[in-house]
Amino acid sequence: MSKTPLNRAPIGPKANDCTIDLLIMGSGTGMAAALAAQEQGLECLVIEKTEFVGGSTALSGGAFWIPANRTLLESGSTDDLDKAKKYLDALVGDNSSAVRRHAFLSNGAAAVDMLLRTTPMHFFWAKGYADYHPEKPGGDLLGRSCECKPFDISKLGAERHRFRGSPMEAPVPMPVTGADYKWMNLMLRRPFKAFPLILKRLAQGVGGLLLGRKYVAGGQAIAAGMFAGLLRAGVPVWTDTRLIRLNTDGNKVIGAVVEQRGEQFTIQVRKGVVLAAGGFDHNLIKRQKYQSPYIVDDLSMGAAGNMGDTLDIVEPLGVQTGLMEEAWWFPAVAPLSKGEKPMILLAERSLPGSLIINEEGKRFINEATDYMSFGQFIRKQEAGGKPIQTMWFIFDQFYKNNYLIAGSIFPRMPFPKSWYQAGIVHQATTVTELAHAINVPAEGLAETISRYNDFAEAGADPDFQRGKSAYDHYYGDPTVHPNPNLRALTGKLYALRLVLSDLGTCGGVMTNEYAQVLREDGVPISRLYAIGNNAANVFGRSYPGAGGTIAQSIVFGYVAAKHAATSQ
Repeated sequence: MSKTPLNRAPIGPKANDCTIDLLIMGSGTGMAAALAAQEQGLECLVIEKTEFVGGSTALSGGAFWIPANRTLLESGSTDDLDKAKKYLDALVGDNSSAVRRHAFLSNGAAAVDMLLRTTPMHFFWAKGYADYHPEKPGGDLLGRSCECKPFDISKLGAERHRFRGSPMEAPVPMPVTGADYKWMNLMLRRPFKAFPLILKRLAQGVGGLLLGRKYVAGGQAIAAGMFAGLLRAGVPVWTDTRLIRLNTDGNKVIGAVVEQRGEQFTIQVRKGVVLAAGGFDHNLIKRQKYQSPYIVDDLSMGAAGNMGDTLDIVEPLGVQTGLMEEAWWFPAVAPLSKGEKPMILLAERSLPGSLIINEEGKRFINEATDYMSFGQFIRKQEAGGKPIQTMWFIFDQFYKNNYLIAGSIFPRMPFPKSWYQAGIVHQATTVTELAHAINVPAEGLAETISRYNDFAEAGADPDFQRGKSAYDHYYGDPTVHPNPNLRALTGKLYALRLVLSDLGTCGGVMTNEYAQVLREDGVPISRLYAIGNNAANVFGRSYPGAGGTIAQSIVFGYVAAKHAATSQ
């Protein structure tokens, strides 16, 4: 029996000419639209450009931010839609359509219920993961983010090999949720909280294997759960299949031409087409055109197939676009070499005993701020002619001994030699020595660290307000007082090179409250819908809380399916 080539998925279903109700382009959260359509009685089909099912969702943290949903309320949250509306109105303002975001709120709970009915998934509230801007009216200190409980990926059966796996495999089978990660990161600081969780996940991972199960968490869990729902419902997913063009009749989409392994096929649609194929994450030409000429390397963490193809395909229809300059920006550890991906950096920026500097050796931002705001500041500096040329994450030996770094360097574990050889990490016994190693002014770095240390001793950061927001505290160290985000640096020092990455772009075609794509004159194109990163962010230039990107795609996938089912 022949084996599947390494890193290549088995060939999926063979494409053919057909007539269906609803065609969904993209197998990330596009699967939510397919699940909702199937439940509405529509015959639907999902096509995926790459060889693997799951899209950027499978590579994500997997949380979703949907206010007042069942999981929140049954877990003790007192959230309600009026409070959430107040928050989004205050946060987003006129950067996005109020009608559209209110449609997100009014359909959110029903979309979550739909997933619970149509998939084997179970969700939990990541209680304590504050909204990203909890100080805004309606912001929630306990947060509104939910996650999928660890999911047994063996439920996919033979189709498991077509699922997009995680690029970071743990050395031991251990399904770690985002909520788990917060405490695992503090394993040496809060061992009585962390180690029971670690043992629980180890038992689940290792024990599952003994029973023929393989548990996954995060984006792997929610994407696999939706795929399992499609398999159970008999909804086909054609992989290695890309959209060539949309067929129209006046202002109505009537079908599409797709290509699979060199052959073209025509799909007629009775109800419409849903664009859910992601953004233009890896298209450097588009990114330089719409976002910044400083984007010269492909550093996005989005799925490899996200090239913005659908934007080119719908352009002749005269579509309206918006927020093309935006992305779900994400500061990350620099890749070891050109062409490799950056490494995750999440909790690290909030933990005490660390700071971030520019090429002048100076701090420039609240290191613990949400990642989208961090990136927007970088882009604003570029637009103003004052680009930040290099970023270094500075921390001391105590930090190194106590916290996880880049999701793979455990406390007290030495950095790999390859990191030093690549120049992305340096160590030194003095500030002057470190400054010379990373080519920043020694006097400037010394002054920065001295000033930061004074702030840490006082427990307040008047320069950048680090630790003032409840969001900052979520990934802080609760054993450090009076500010869990600030501690003076002492002794041996390290510098880790950072880059600005992203989780995907979030500008695209403009849609209305039914997820219909709009023409430049504001008229909706009949039978054409767009969700997720194919559409302009419903939250404008803002990120309300962990899982905002997955949430809006799930909700508007549900909305699009309902609208298609009741339209002619």
